Amino acid sequence: MRLSNIAMYAGQPPLVTATDALWAYIRDRLRKAGVVDVPETLEKGITHDEAWVQPGLLLAQTCGFPYVKRLRGKVQLAATPVYELPGCDGPSMRSFIIVRKDSPAESLADLRGLTAAINDPGSNSGTNLFRAAIAPRAERGRFFNRVIETGGHLLSIDAVTAGRADVAAIDCITFGNAKRFDPDRVADVRILAETASGPGLPFITGYETSAEELTLLRQILADIASEPTLTDLRDTLSLRRFEVLGDADYEPLAELERQAIALGYPAIA
Repeated sequence: MRLSNIAMYAGQPPLVTATDALWAYIRDRLRKAGVVDVPETLEKGITHDEAWVQPGLLLAQTCGFPYVKRLRGKVQLAATPVYELPGCDGPSMRSFIIVRKDSPAESLADLRGLTAAINDPGSNSGTNLFRAAIAPRAERGRFFNRVIETGGHLLSIDAVTAGRADVAAIDCITFGNAKRFDPDRVADVRILAETASGPGLPFITGYETSAEELTLLRQILADIASEPTLTDLRDTLSLRRFEVLGDADYEPLAELERQAIALGYPAIA
């Protein structure tokens, strides 16, 4: 049996249900087209980054920065979802740099010497875009007094709310979903600034997936935008359509890292 894992944005119960339904539609279309070993349900027993490199990967969603750093040549880009939430622009998205509502900070410069939260060092939205915003303001490779790693965007929001951190960069899709489905979670934070925009989280398939199967996957994903039975699902996920991006479209994410390194700020610190 092959593997599928597309639950990158399933932080609240309505999103979990809608993502499972999205997979059911994709699954049934694949089976109808004659693809064999299509899993019944999404694989939720392994982490996202484990799924990306599993043999027999049929479909997964990854982050753009891990793609350019370590997945190029090991997976194939299928298509990138277009979400309709504040901060999204077609298949591109940005992060919101958040602080507590009572924070005196009025600009990024006011964050110097404070504590930052990141979800993961390899994250584009939580680290790479954040680093790019801070790099011009860093001195001798440092800007913050301390950096904590939370393991997830929602946990980074919690860290800021609870005072364990003063600032975090949260991708606009996670933030928008939290406002819609878990508003209490973001009630005590505010957006201080926005990062640069970059290509969003692509759906990928294994390198061994045939050209015929890749074409089929792209057609199924394209059809989601107009399938009348998926109207409620699209609204729940704030999903409008998918666009096919190429490897070159993701290169700007690697360039952001190179620019930060050139400024002497290779890591959030």
